[in-house]
Amino acid sequence: MRGHDWINTCLPDELILEIFRHLADSKPSRDACSLVCKRWLSLERLSRSTLRIGASGNPDLFISLLSRRFLNVRTIHFDERLSISLPSPTPTVTTLSSSSSSPLLFISNDGRRGSGGDQVYASPKSKNKGLAEDGGGKFESYSLSDAGLSALADGFPKLESLSLIWCSNVSSLGLISIASKCTLLKSLDLQGCYVGDRGLGAIGRCCERLEDLNLRFCEGLTDAGLIQLAYGCGKTLKSLGVAACAKITDSSLEAVGSHCKSLETLSLDSEFIHNSGVLAVAQGCPLLKVLKLQCINVTDETLITVGTRCFSLEFLALYSFQRFTDKGLHAVGEGCKKLKNLILSDCYFLSDKGLESIATGCKQLTHLEINGCHNIGTFGLEAIGKHCPHLTELALLYCQRIGNYAFREVGRGCQFLQALHLVDCSSIGDDAICSIAKGCKNLKKLHIRRCYEVGNKGIIAVGEHCKDLTDLSIRFCDRVGDKALMAIGRGCSLQFLNVSGCHQITDAGMIAIARGCPELTSLDVSVLQSLGDMALAELGEGCPLLKEIVLSHCHQITDVGLSHLVKYCTLLESCHMVYCPGVTAAGVATVVSSCPSIKKVLVEKWKVSERTKRRAGSVISYLCVDL
Repeated sequence: MRGHDWINTCLPDELILEIFRHLADSKPSRDACSLVCKRWLSLERLSRSTLRIGASGNPDLFISLLSRRFLNVRTIHFDERLSISLPSPTPTVTTLSSSSSSPLLFISNDGRRGSGGDQVYASPKSKNKGLAEDGGGKFESYSLSDAGLSALADGFPKLESLSLIWCSNVSSLGLISIASKCTLLKSLDLQGCYVGDRGLGAIGRCCERLEDLNLRFCEGLTDAGLIQLAYGCGKTLKSLGVAACAKITDSSLEAVGSHCKSLETLSLDSEFIHNSGVLAVAQGCPLLKVLKLQCINVTDETLITVGTRCFSLEFLALYSFQRFTDKGLHAVGEGCKKLKNLILSDCYFLSDKGLESIATGCKQLTHLEINGCHNIGTFGLEAIGKHCPHLTELALLYCQRIGNYAFREVGRGCQFLQALHLVDCSSIGDDAICSIAKGCKNLKKLHIRRCYEVGNKGIIAVGEHCKDLTDLSIRFCDRVGDKALMAIGRGCSLQFLNVSGCHQITDAGMIAIARGCPELTSLDVSVLQSLGDMALAELGEGCPLLKEIVLSHCHQITDVGLSHLVKYCTLLESCHMVYCPGVTAAGVATVVSSCPSIKKVLVEKWKVSERTKRRAGSVISYLCVDL
């Protein structure tokens, strides 16, 4: 019957809640449902499990309001780096009150950061270093304080995951409130918080279910706090991250090794950690799966122990190591048979022999990144190609000694390779790319930057053989031209393309992409001096799903080309067009008026008219801002 509310009459609360849970990935749909009626608004709030909050106003009032509206929240992310300026006097989102200094509310059901609407931001007045001027001319902090944490502990006693990112006004006092009332806490991220030992000790005593702890840049902590936590949470702690904590030394890690038998992940970045601390963890934590080290005072002795004791290790990352050699890596290859992911960055004393030990011993390897290890060359990578058939991702950055011949073995032996990243590898050219294209036909992502020996021949081979390729980036490879893009357009259905700085590419190559890649969503054609309006017109007609485009430094682009582009690309969200002399204020106005989903336009300030500022000031970003 027309006008009869069948849904609210027939469906119980439980079923409507279940429907809302299936909309977890679509915040706009959930928001639309909450506007249907008061019942749906109430039920939709009950289904929310995660809040993301930027710099807040009055912490006590703010948290109290949230706790009354969202009763089933289990995860809260505070990140005081999130702060925006909204010049529009009448924002389209719901505020907590009519006051101009009230924070704006954006809430996410899942833990992921969406695109433009899943955070709680401060009001426009808080953009200046977290301070806002009140009516009396004084400045009020918009940072989360201990009072806010106390209110959070009272309002969300069932909290399981809490992130406090760069909340500089939080201290041990607030953390003690959390510890005493949120005893179900499993995950705690204190990155950039100046909390002390008393607060961390309270967490150790009260939160007996804690599994994940991040202490990056917590400068106020010493060994005493972490030791207390290890005593209290030793049975449950699975993940620990420590970085730039000058007063945390080997003593803390020795306590972790003695009490945290379930530890699976350890991430350390410290100049004050030596062998004894990491050795204690390697010897005392048999379940260790992930080990990330940036500790300049750790030597081969530690890696040898890792190789002989950490048989469950799957992920090893070694950054800026200057005191260990192939001997340590050989021990890892001998003992860590389950290793799948290896990152070697700025490890100057490693050579081909160490990498060969990994290749022959760790045949389950799937991900390998070598960054700035100047003594690793062709022979080492050949060994990977011969012995690691499960490799799916390979990244080589600043590897000047690795040549084309190594890729013959990779092409022969690593048929499941899906992603290849090459940056500043001067000895790698078309022969290497051809070997990969012919042997690794499952390739989906190819990123090449400043590899000047790579040209049309290699990219044409990719277009002919890698039919599953969806992500191609060939930045500043100045030998790549139109013929390469024509082959890609014929053979691949790209979603992401970056050809920034490939100055031989003209309209002809980009037209081939427009006609052959209708699913393209992201495009960077910056610094292409020969690209003109004809290419933009073809892109508009052929790539209607385009969401991001970078046109900066394209001197032949004009307002005419932009108008053709946005006529069909109505899903466009981001457009960068600085240093485009043919683009005027009229072209900028055309972009913001024709694209209802636009969120960011980067352009010179003088090209934005007053009318455009009034209409879409919140999405305009300027290359230069007034000081």
